[in-house]
Amino acid sequence: MSANAYLGIDIGSISTKGVLIDEDGAIIARTYLWTEGDPAGAARRVVADLAGQIDPDEVKVRAAGTTGSARRLVGAMIGANVVKNEITAHAVGTTHLHPDVRTILEIGGQDSKIILVEGGIAVDYAMNTLCAAGTGSFLSSQAHRLGLEVEDFGPIALTSKHPANIAARCTVFAESDLVHKIQVGYAREDIVAGLCNAVASNYLSNVGKGKKIKGPVVFQGGVSKNVGVVKAFEDLLGCEVIVDEDGHLMGCYGIALLAMNAARDGRPPAQEGPFASGALDFDAVQEFEFTTREVECGRCANHCEIIVVRRDGEVIDSWGNRCERGAIKH
Repeated sequence: MSANAYLGIDIGSISTKGVLIDEDGAIIARTYLWTEGDPAGAARRVVADLAGQIDPDEVKVRAAGTTGSARRLVGAMIGANVVKNEITAHAVGTTHLHPDVRTILEIGGQDSKIILVEGGIAVDYAMNTLCAAGTGSFLSSQAHRLGLEVEDFGPIALTSKHPANIAARCTVFAESDLVHKIQVGYAREDIVAGLCNAVASNYLSNVGKGKKIKGPVVFQGGVSKNVGVVKAFEDLLGCEVIVDEDGHLMGCYGIALLAMNAARDGRPPAQEGPFASGALDFDAVQEFEFTTREVECGRCANHCEIIVVRRDGEVIDSWGNRCERGAIKH
C-alpha cells in the first residue's frame, strides 16, 4: 500500500523552496534552489528534485500548497489546494514544531518579517520590503566586497573581540561606513562581526519597531544559518534564539501542512492538470506549457492590470481585477 504525502512550495524572489511531508507532518524530501527570475521554471525544478528523492510507486502526493511572491502563478501551475501568504505559512509551520513560540524572526534574501504569536495564533506582524540593509542580499554584497564567502561570515564573526560599530540604517550608509572601517585598518573579523550586529540591530529598529518581543523566539530564513547574526540577536534580546535545521524551509513546510489539512477536510486539488488522477503526476508538471500575460481591463475607470495564466493555451487562472467587470472566465 502506498503512503500519502503532501507538497509545499515557497516561491521567493531570490530562492524557491519545496518539501514533501508524510501523514505525521515529518519532512521526507526537501530542496532549496535559486529562482533566477523564473518562478515557473524554478517550481518545475523543485518538483523534479523532490520526485528524485522518493519512489513515486511507494509515495503518492495527494495535495499541494503554495506560498511566496509567485504563489498564485505556481499554484495555478500545479493545481494547488491551498494558496496562502507567507505570514500564514510561516506561523503554521513554526507553531506546529514549537507550540509555545511567541515571536518569529525571519530574514530572507530581499525582505524580512516579524510575527507575534499568542496561543498558537499569529496576532500581529510587520514586513520590510523597502530596504535591503537587513537582509541576506546585503550580507552577500558585503562578503563580496571583503573577498569572503557569505557562508563563512558566522564563524569569522564569532572570533571577534571588538566588533566594529557599523551604521546600518540603509545600504548606502552601511557600505560607506564599511569602506571607511577597511581604510583605517579594522581587523577583518571585527568588520564581519560588526556587519552581523548591524543586521540584527537594523531589523529590530525597523521591522521590530514598536513590537513587544517575547520568548520563546524562533529565527528563520536563510540568514538564520549565520551564527554571527544569531549571536547578535541573542545579545540584543537577552534571551535564547532558536534556529531549526529546516528553518529556511518553514514557509513551504507550513503550506504543506495546510495542504494536508485541506485534503483531510475534503478540499481536493484542481480536477484538471497534474492532480487529475487523484495524485500528483510529476511528469505532467514538466510537460504542460504555461504562459502568463498581463492585460489591462478597460471596462471601468480602474483600468486594472490583470495577470492571466494559460496552460496549453487554456486560461486556468487570473487575478488583479478589483471588480466583477474585470473577471476573466476560466
